[in-house]
Amino acid sequence: MQDEYRTVARPGVHETEVNRSRFLCALAPAATEQEAQDFIARVRKEHTDASHNCFAYVIGADAAIQKASDDGEPGGTAGVPMLQMLLRRDMRYVVAVVTRYYGGVKLGAGGLIRAYGGSVGEALDTLGTLTRRRFRLATLTVDHQRAGKIQNDLHATGREVRDVRYGEAVTIEIGLPDAEVDAFRGWLADATAGTAELELGGEAYGDA
Repeated sequence: MQDEYRTVARPGVHETEVNRSRFLCALAPAATEQEAQDFIARVRKEHTDASHNCFAYVIGADAAIQKASDDGEPGGTAGVPMLQMLLRRDMRYVVAVVTRYYGGVKLGAGGLIRAYGGSVGEALDTLGTLTRRRFRLATLTVDHQRAGKIQNDLHATGREVRDVRYGEAVTIEIGLPDAEVDAFRGWLADATAGTAELELGGEAYGDA
């Protein structure tokens, strides 16, 4: 698994103009390929009168799924430069649709490549990106007497408390980078006089 990846901070649209052609880049996070395709379909429906609705998306932290479409532009002048821009910026779980309204001036292959790739780059700069980092889910079980202080200490050190359950004991679920597991285990033993239990679970990604 990748240690981290970047994705778009929020959905949005950024517009640029090149030689009287309007380029509207719609960006959105997409957790699955189906989400990406649904987003593309919505943008196409919204801009049925456009000259082209070209797209690119990258799904998977390791960029396992990559697709691009020129939607009628000369081969390799639209979807591929859009995809290359997403990959160059280490973007994952993201979909981009660039809608072009032709302005009457032909841009040529080089001009199209710059316009479509540039449109995605500018949209990323405008909308912003998030870094998501791999971590291991960890569950710690502690007695009621110590639970409050442990939760306060976790918050004070910036740990993300994902869930807290109260039963005979208190179960707290957090996310830990792999490199910090041993140090955290030592801290927990000191903080609870060795009475707490730490159980490691699977891996996930969270905001860095």
